[in-house]
Amino acid sequence: MAKFNRLMNNMRQSLVDLDRAIDGFIVMSDVLDKMYVSLQNGKVPANWEKVAYPSLKPLATWFQDMRQRVAVIHDWLTNG
Repeated sequence: MAKFNRLMNNMRQSLVDLDRAIDGFIVMSDVLDKMYVSLQNGKVPANWEKVAYPSLKPLATWFQDMRQRVAVIHDWLTNG
């Protein structure tokens, strides 16, 4: 669960940072620029891959898989 919490926190913060960079509130770093290009091309950004589980899936199916994995863990924790 700790791995998924770290991944989701990384995703959340990097998406907030990317939104702020696009709006011009912060400087678009190289990491954010590469993330932006990856998202446009339907690929999992490298900064997410560093903290995620290994996968060769494109972004859309990777995200669905990640949500299902988190749901299974959540159900297991809440239902015993």
